Amino acid sequence: MRDLSRREILKTAALVAGAAAAGASAPSTGAAAEPESRTGAWPISLNTSTLRGHKLPIRKTIEIAEKAGYAGIEPWPNEIDAFIKSGGKLADLKKELSDKGLKVTGAIAFFRWMVEDKAQRARALEEARVFMDKLAQIGGTHMAAPPTGKVGDVKLLDAAERYRDLLVASEDFPVIPAVEVWGFQNNLYRLGQSVLVALEAQHPRACVLPDVYHLYKGGSGLSGIKHLGASLIGGFHLNDYPDIPREDIKDRDRVHPGLGVAPLDQFFKDLWSTGYRGALSIELFNPEYWKQDPLKVAKTSLERTKAIVKKALG
Repeated sequence: MRDLSRREILKTAALVAGAAAAGASAPSTGAAAEPESRTGAWPISLNTSTLRGHKLPIRKTIEIAEKAGYAGIEPWPNEIDAFIKSGGKLADLKKELSDKGLKVTGAIAFFRWMVEDKAQRARALEEARVFMDKLAQIGGTHMAAPPTGKVGDVKLLDAAERYRDLLVASEDFPVIPAVEVWGFQNNLYRLGQSVLVALEAQHPRACVLPDVYHLYKGGSGLSGIKHLGASLIGGFHLNDYPDIPREDIKDRDRVHPGLGVAPLDQFFKDLWSTGYRGALSIELFNPEYWKQDPLKVAKTSLERTKAIVKKALG
């Protein structure tokens, strides 16, 4: 497929502006209800990568999430598969989550939906269907769709067509795949690239999944968030990062919100202005935290996040 012309770029820019203007009134793909006060602005979920090094079964992670005070979790496929392999039933897991007042606000997934190889893409779509079926059975609403695999030579409009294929595959399930910004990848490492792919997919479910760390790593920064409309945001991965050049920073360098140099105060103000009220999912990969008590780690991230949100929004 050809590259974008100047006219198409202007068209896409206009669509972004329109989405932002409509953001306050449009329903967010995050699908959380408007809170009564801004101190509880967004439901906060525990991405299980934060405790990944503890190697906990999913039911233990759910227990920790409840005790720490989270609104939901964002699991990985292998955790769900391990639960099934151990004899567990997804209906029981859904009930346990519900009994504890937790929602499955997202899930991590690594399907090669964007690569050039048609056979790989076909397999990826089938794998995605299988996973979305499992995710739906425990009440999941969203899943990450990062640009996994060799995608450096993929043109953005081609990526948009392939994202649309993934969205069409999702239509049989109440699960929305969100294009994730991946700062270390050689494609879709900028917020604008992911937004373009989502808009040009021309599908009502299209949305993006930004991440504080990846926005820094890829060079976009956080300031562009305020230009998005709520309906274009399908979730948000929350974390902080130390003062390390973005060329050198790694996933393992992520820290609890407020312990790094990310401008989170302004970020929360900007995110609020978009009208987005869906979940924020705390996603860390810090091996030092994996040496600590998992409940303490979970509580620390949640408490620090709430404190920053309260300070930013009042």
